[in-house]
Amino acid sequence: MIAILDYDMGNLRSVSKALEQVGADCKVTRDPKVVAQADKLVVPGVGAFGDCVKNLRDYGLEEPTKKFIKSGKPFLGICVGMQILMESSEESPGVAGMGILSGKVVRFPQNELKVPHMGWNSLKTAAGKKSRLLHGIPEGSYVYFVHSYYVDPDQKKKVTVASAEYGLNFTALIEHENIFATQFHPEKSQAIGLRILKNFVEL
Repeated sequence: MIAILDYDMGNLRSVSKALEQVGADCKVTRDPKVVAQADKLVVPGVGAFGDCVKNLRDYGLEEPTKKFIKSGKPFLGICVGMQILMESSEESPGVAGMGILSGKVVRFPQNELKVPHMGWNSLKTAAGKKSRLLHGIPEGSYVYFVHSYYVDPDQKKKVTVASAEYGLNFTALIEHENIFATQFHPEKSQAIGLRILKNFVEL
């Protein structure tokens, strides 16, 4: 069973529908007991970093999430669900993230490119890395992004398995031990996104 964390900050319906489409048994929940019993946990996120962290804490879901990650079972963070794994974000100064991974969330620079970065962009696998989520997916495949901020992990070379380009090279996919996280939305990325979710389901 895959638990999808309901903390009022994700497009839960489209995430659960996409996972069901690839054969997953899903439960949208904010019950810590259900989270603890789940085989996998998905934390989607839409909105501001500070609001996401606040809701996670207000609903008493931060500790159950940390406990789940510590257990070694597969975890998937999507968009802001990826960003809250970091220690801090320029979007919400003074608000601490979960600090699961060391690093920060930074804003795209002000230049001729539009922010938010919105639309389809191709993924580039990091040199020498083998991605479990991108298994069977052609190099350079396109996925769907909507974001003004991106993660800047301290151990970028260690945890980043794929990046994308938008005025600069940024981390698009993290895989570290049992932690998987995407800056893009697999649930909005059509056939490629469904294959990524299927790979997660089959881990």
